[in-house]
Amino acid sequence: MPQQRIKVYTRSFDLRLYRLAKGLFGDLKDAEGNHIPCVRLTDQSADGYFYTMLRDNDCDIAINVDEDAFIVDTQAVLDLVGTLLEGGYANIGCSDGDPATTGRDPVVTNPFFNIFNLKLIRTRFDRHAMVNTPEDREPYYPFFHWLAAEFPTLYLPCRKHGDGITTVALDPQGRTLCLHTWFSRFYSMPEWIVRRIEPSQGTQKARIDAVIREAYALRGLQVPSFGIADRLSFAGNKAVRWIIKVPQRIARWPYKIRRRLAMKKTHRP
Repeated sequence: MPQQRIKVYTRSFDLRLYRLAKGLFGDLKDAEGNHIPCVRLTDQSADGYFYTMLRDNDCDIAINVDEDAFIVDTQAVLDLVGTLLEGGYANIGCSDGDPATTGRDPVVTNPFFNIFNLKLIRTRFDRHAMVNTPEDREPYYPFFHWLAAEFPTLYLPCRKHGDGITTVALDPQGRTLCLHTWFSRFYSMPEWIVRRIEPSQGTQKARIDAVIREAYALRGLQVPSFGIADRLSFAGNKAVRWIIKVPQRIARWPYKIRRRLAMKKTHRP
């Protein structure tokens, strides 16, 4: 079998979180000992970054890791690449129907961590085949529904972390792959702002930082410390991301309104 070209992709809004996550997967190497490239995808929609990956013809296997999913066993991740190829799977991930994720749709794999066989997916990929329904809770659901209908998916076990929120993703042998904290959108917001817009979510940063420390400890690594230059870079990057994100959010309001009306019509007695 020819050597597969692997890349790690991360859909990222917060540069600081990305740097912390990358500190745990940036040392990944392929079977020949070559460093696996890491790609930070910014300003991408909740489903659009899948299509960005598929357009990258220099990649055969994509390891998709959210910036708030912290890898604790790189060997287990690499072993899953072998499982993907040997089992003929197009996708490996945790079911969105599992109580440890969202408990919503069992067919969908939540995209905080996936391994995709892009080379296999491209053989049948048709973006026009992605069908939205009023029941689709997330923009990426049509992609995963299509993917599961066309190719085999391997669903990974997972469980709740002791903090009651974080998802612990496991491989088929029970090894811990990563810790997904959720709520990263509140990570870099001042707590007083979070409490005004989401009163129940004001303490997320402290919890996420605790999970980050745990992940680094499990890897036997020191959590990176950032200097003034880093902090200025994080602040500047965040400003740019917000300037781009706000118009994107406003542009999606008509879609959200139509979807909400369609759902009400569907569930009307």
